Amino acid sequence: MEEMRRGVPTWQEELASLTDGGLQYDDGSPIGQDSRSNSTHFGSVVDGSGSGSEPAESLKDQVAGFMKSWGEMLMDLAVGCKDVAQQTLVSEDSVVVRKLREPAAKVSRKLSFLNEYLPEDRDPAHAWPVIFFVFLIALSALSFGSDNETPVPVLKKLRLHPPGASRVELPDGRYLAYQELGVAADRARYSLIAPHSFMSSRLAGIPGVKESLLKDYGVRLVSYDLPGFGESDPHRARNLSSSASDMIDLASALGIVEKFWLLGYSSGSMHAWAGMRYFPDRIAGVAMIAPMINPYEASMSKEETAQTWEQWLRKRKFMYFLARRWPSLLPFFYRRSFLSGYLQPLDQWMSISLGEKDKQVIGEPIFEEHYQRDVEESTRQGTTKPFAEEAVLHVSNWGFSLPDFRLQKKCRTNGVLSWLMSMYSEAECELVGFGKPIHIWQGMEDRVAPPSVTDYISRVIPEATVHRLPNEGHFSYFFFCDECHQQIFSALFGEPQGPIELTEERTETYKPDEPEISSSNTSTTTKG
Repeated sequence: MEEMRRGVPTWQEELASLTDGGLQYDDGSPIGQDSRSNSTHFGSVVDGSGSGSEPAESLKDQVAGFMKSWGEMLMDLAVGCKDVAQQTLVSEDSVVVRKLREPAAKVSRKLSFLNEYLPEDRDPAHAWPVIFFVFLIALSALSFGSDNETPVPVLKKLRLHPPGASRVELPDGRYLAYQELGVAADRARYSLIAPHSFMSSRLAGIPGVKESLLKDYGVRLVSYDLPGFGESDPHRARNLSSSASDMIDLASALGIVEKFWLLGYSSGSMHAWAGMRYFPDRIAGVAMIAPMINPYEASMSKEETAQTWEQWLRKRKFMYFLARRWPSLLPFFYRRSFLSGYLQPLDQWMSISLGEKDKQVIGEPIFEEHYQRDVEESTRQGTTKPFAEEAVLHVSNWGFSLPDFRLQKKCRTNGVLSWLMSMYSEAECELVGFGKPIHIWQGMEDRVAPPSVTDYISRVIPEATVHRLPNEGHFSYFFFCDECHQQIFSALFGEPQGPIELTEERTETYKPDEPEISSSNTSTTTKG
C-alpha cells in the first residue's frame, strides 16, 4: 500500500511541481516570480515542519474524491438526459406530442368548466397541475397517515351472517330477496312495498314498527333487497326503469294482484318515483318520508338549489360531484368506509350533519343494534358495484322529471281549428299526471333531505299532501317511534279496520282510469 501511495503523486505534489518549475507561456517566457514565493508559502502552510515535504493523501480522501467526481458525472448525465427528453418528447415536432395533442385538447375542453373556479389572475395550465399534485398528496395522507394518529376507540367489526332470506325468481332469472311483516297475503287489506335507501337492506322496512299496528290496519309490509344488496342478485345494467320492473315482478311473484302502496324513505324514494312513473296503474298511493330527489334537478329554481346544497357538508358535495363526473373513483372511498369491515358512526360514513334530535336517536342502543345489523346485511356481498350504481342513479338523468306527476289536462291539437274545438269539447282532452294520493312527511330540522326539497316537490306537484314536522330531523320521525307510525298509517288508510275476514269480498279501492286527487291538500302535523 505504501508503494502504491509513493508511486501515485498527490495533488499537492503535482501543484508544487508546477509552481517550483515555474509556469511559462507558449514561447517559453516565465509568467512571473510571485508564483514561486506563493508556492513556498503554500508548502509551509501544508507542512508546518518546514521540511518542504507534503503529507501523503489517505485512501479515505481518495475514495471521497472519487465519489464526488462520480456524483458530478451523474449530475451532468441527468442534465443531458433532461435536455434530450425535452427536445425529443416535449417539443412541438416530437412523436409523443403529435399523438397526444388531439386527445389532450378534448380532455381540456371537457374540463374547461373547472376554470371558472380559478382566480382570474391564474393560468389554468400552471394552476391545475399544482392542484392535482396537492390532491395526490392529500390522498396519500388520508391513506397512510392513520398509523401515526392518536389512538381512537375500538371499532366494532362487521359480521357475515348465514344466508336465510326468502327469495323469488324474476323473469330474467335473477333472484330477489325480500321480507314480509304484518298480516297474511289472503287477509291483507293493504299491501305496502318499501324499497330501502342507500347503505340499507330489506331488514329496514319501517324500523321498529309493531306487528299489532300492522294487524290493526290489515297491512302486509314487504321490503326487499335492491339488486346487488343483501341476498339479491346483481343487475347487469341497472337503471330506474329496471328498478320499477323489479318492484312489479316482486309484487306479481308474491301474489299481489291488486294495486299496492309504495313507501319511500330518504334515497329509497328514488325507486318510489320510478314506480309512479313507469307503472302508475299498479300503484294505489305513495307515502314518502324525508324524500330525496336528484340534486341536479333542472326544474329546481336557483333559490331552491342553493337552499338545498348549503345544508350539506363539503365531503357530501364532493361525493355527489364524483358520482356525477368521475364515478370510477367512488370505490376508492367506499372501501375505506362502510366496506372496510368495521362499523363506524353513521354521520361519518354518510358525510351528513345531524340535528340534536337525530343525534339522540342514533345514540340509542336499539338504533345502534338495528343500524349494525342493517349495514352487515347491506354489505354482505362485499362489492362496491351496487353502491356506486345507486350513487350514480341518484345524480344522473332519471328519464323523467317530477313536474310530470302533476295533474293537468293534455289536449291533442293539430291546428287552430282543433285548438278552438278543444276549448268547448272535453272529449279532445285527457288528464295526465299521477292521480293517486301522495303523502310526504318532512322534518323541518332535517339536514340530510332539507325542507327545501319538499318545498320544491310541493311547488311542482301541488296535489301532494305535505306533513311538515317541527323539531323533527331525518331519523327521529321514522325510526322506532310508535306514535309516528300510527300517524302515518292513519293518514294513509284512515280508521283501522283490521285484516280482511275470509268471508269478506275483496274489492279494489282505486280504479286505474279514474284519478283520486282533484285539488291540492297541504297539511301540517306534529307529534302530539
